[in-house]
Parts: sequence; C-alpha cells; structure tokens
Amino acid sequence: MKKFLLIFLAGAMSLLSQPLFAQEEEGKELGLPGDNLDLYAVLALFQKSKTIEDFEKQLNAEKTGINNLDLNLDKKVDFIKVVTKKDGDSFTFILRVDVTKTESQDVAVILVDKNKDKKVSLQIVGDEELYGKNYVIEPSKTDTPAQTANPAYKGADPVTVSAPATTTVVVETQPIVQYVYSPAYVPYYPPYYYGYYPPYFFAFSVMAVGIYRHNNYYHHHGYYGGHYGGGNTVIINNRNNFNNYNNNKMRSNTVNNNVRNNKYNSGTNRGNNRTSSNRPSAGTSNRPSTGTSNRGPSASTRPSTGTSDRSSTRPSTGTSNRASTGVSSPSSRPSSSSTMGSGRTRSGGGASGGGFSRGGGGGRRR
Repeated sequence: MKKFLLIFLAGAMSLLSQPLFAQEEEGKELGLPGDNLDLYAVLALFQKSKTIEDFEKQLNAEKTGINNLDLNLDKKVDFIKVVTKKDGDSFTFILRVDVTKTESQDVAVILVDKNKDKKVSLQIVGDEELYGKNYVIEPSKTDTPAQTANPAYKGADPVTVSAPATTTVVVETQPIVQYVYSPAYVPYYPPYYYGYYPPYFFAFSVMAVGIYRHNNYYHHHGYYGGHYGGGNTVIINNRNNFNNYNNNKMRSNTVNNNVRNNKYNSGTNRGNNRTSSNRPSAGTSNRPSTGTSNRGPSASTRPSTGTSDRSSTRPSTGTSNRASTGVSSPSSRPSSSSTMGSGRTRSGGGASGGGFSRGGGGGRRR
C-alpha cells in the first residue's frame, strides 16, 4: 500500500511540475507588445507562403493563430498589412498596423538579400518599440551537412535527410524566395487602411499572452536570434538596406504612449482570452435562454394552459431556479403580472444561447 502511495505521489508531482518546466523552456516574456506577435512563427509562415499577398492573408487568419497583436487596446486583433520595398536584389517587407485613422506603426521588417555570389539571406527584425533592441531572427545555420538516405545512390535527385536538431534551412529553396526572384514576381501593394480591410478578415478577440506564446513556441526550433532566452549575437546582414528603412519607418504616438505608461503589460490587457469579449458570445447571453431561468415568481394565480414538463399542476409561488427543457406555448389567459407573459418570454429562448457572428469584410469599419 505504501509503495502504491509513493508511486501515486511521484506521478502527481511530475504532472504539477510540467507547467513550470514548460514556462522555463519557453523563456521569459518581453513585457512588450511583441509578446503578442511571435516573429519566429511569422518567419516560418513567410518561408512557406507562395506570394506576398498569400503571406499577408495567412498572417491575419484566425486559424493560423499567429497574429494576436492589439496595439490600440480595443481587445481585438489588429490587421497587419505587408508593404514591399525593393532596391536591386534587396527586398524589404514591412509589417505595418494602422493604429488610428492618422497613425501607423511598423511592427517588424523582413529583409531578403542576395549577394554577389547569389547567396540569399533572410532575417526578420522586430521594431525596438515593440521588441526591444537588436531583436533579430534568422534561420539557424550549422556545419553539419545533410546526408542522403542511401549514400550509394548516385542519381540526379538524391533524397536528403537530417536530424531535427541539425536542420539547415536552405533559404534559396523556400517558395517565397524563389517567387520574389523569379520573372513571375509582381510587386504587391495592399490597398487597405484603418477601417477598411479585406473580406476574409474580421477582428477576432485577443487571447491570453501565456496561451498564445505556448501555442507558438514550437516555431522557435530551427531559428536563431531574438532574446527570449538572453542576449543576441545575430547581426543584420545588409545594414545599409536596414538603415534606409529605419530612417523612414512609421511610428505611432499612441503606441509610444501606451508603452511608456506600461499599458500593454497590465493584467487587464494580458489576461484576456478568446472567450472574454465585449461582444455577445456563445458562453453568456443577456437574453432568456432555454438553459437556465432566473426569472422571479409569476404573479399569476392560475396555472398555464400550455404544455409544460413540470409534474405539478399548481403554480409555484417561490423563485424557481430549475432549468426548463421545454418551450411552453402561450397561455390562453393573460397574466396579471406587469412583466412579460410566460409565452412571450419563453418563445424567445430558442433564438438565444447561440454564438455570435463574427462578421467582417471589405469596407468594414471599427
């Protein structure tokens, strides 16, 4: 019996310690707005995208779970547009949010550069206001070469494999890189602005930052940089290109004031989840529902002639908190109560309790 109890206690302790170890593995939060937009996940999505427009669409889709940014603190996720600038073989893809009708804030910038040897480098740099200084991320590099699955194979298309811990990302083979350096490339200029968004976008609710970071941490494998776990030794490859961007980047006074006043790091703004919203949700409703009744006692002294699932035929004079599973038909006699009649209040139950419609579309304004 004692042996069984010890095994049970050991198992319970291991389960309780898992969240602590997971939190330590995921590193510390920045305490800045950038905690709600994981740039590791953004760069991973960028490499898999086929076009810049496709990247913008997937970045703002709720199903990908990457964008959780709320710079204007309205508890709704902001739309991030992707602005492209090109100088020779150097591309600058700017992630920008229109915070108000008159203010925009650059969130991060993706730098794609091809050198004289036709080698392509890829980096993402977080804005200092949102991520702190020197927040640079790039695909990890390793000296361990990939090996063919069958070393004796001498064909033209060998299958290469490498262990996950030593995976080397060959930037030139990424779909988005091949696209921007191909003759088929067409510059993309987003037509969107504050209050006007594409039809596929709707402002869904911001989730808790702890849940968000936990959901996206797996993207960190295969990349190097940032400073969640400490210092950062990654340097920007094309400093001239970045400096040209940095001298003309968009800054929002609203964001600056919110950062200085620590509003992004308050418990109110970091403790939200998808179910807490100022819009009606499937969880709560202020209309009568078929689930639970909180109405007071009825003033009628006569039982309703409609169908009811109550076993008693006498009216209750107290406050009932029992859930009604059926829908009563309107009573043939008017109630002497000054409140709504039994039939009218119950007839609305079938329409309540449902989820709200997250409508959106082009031309939708906040």
